[in-house]
Amino acid sequence: MLKTMPDLSRPQHQAEAPPDDAAAVSALRSGVMRLSRRLKHQRVDESLSPTEMAVLGTLAQCGSATPGELARKEHVQPPSMTRIVALLEAKGLVRLEPHPEDRRQKVVSPTERAEAMLEESRRKRNAWLAELVGELTEDEWDVLRAAAPVLEKLAHM
Repeated sequence: MLKTMPDLSRPQHQAEAPPDDAAAVSALRSGVMRLSRRLKHQRVDESLSPTEMAVLGTLAQCGSATPGELARKEHVQPPSMTRIVALLEAKGLVRLEPHPEDRRQKVVSPTERAEAMLEESRRKRNAWLAELVGELTEDEWDVLRAAAPVLEKLAHM
């Protein structure tokens, strides 16, 4: 258990965490990255890249957005997001509509097909993760259950 949280808002060289905390942070980073990679392989549609899936997930979670807003949320450059949106539109997974206030812009929305695919993907990933969790002890599952809101908070900071 972490005794203190290092100040992650400061550059790494300034965050002098105690050795136990540094080891815990390293283990957390490694575990989250490995689990994330394994979850990415539990896809319903192999023709979509992880980035395309992430954009669809952002649209499902946040609602319609302009390509610029999506680029900021996904931490990519606007020209890259324009290409991603064009690919998703060609696959019938998003639709572009005129912006209600600025006709020079477009608003991107997921199609019903995209929403159904995302729901099936969530179901498949949840089932896979539930199977893994089934291998944990009750104490490990209790710790993981308690950590889930904290991991969610970290993911949105």
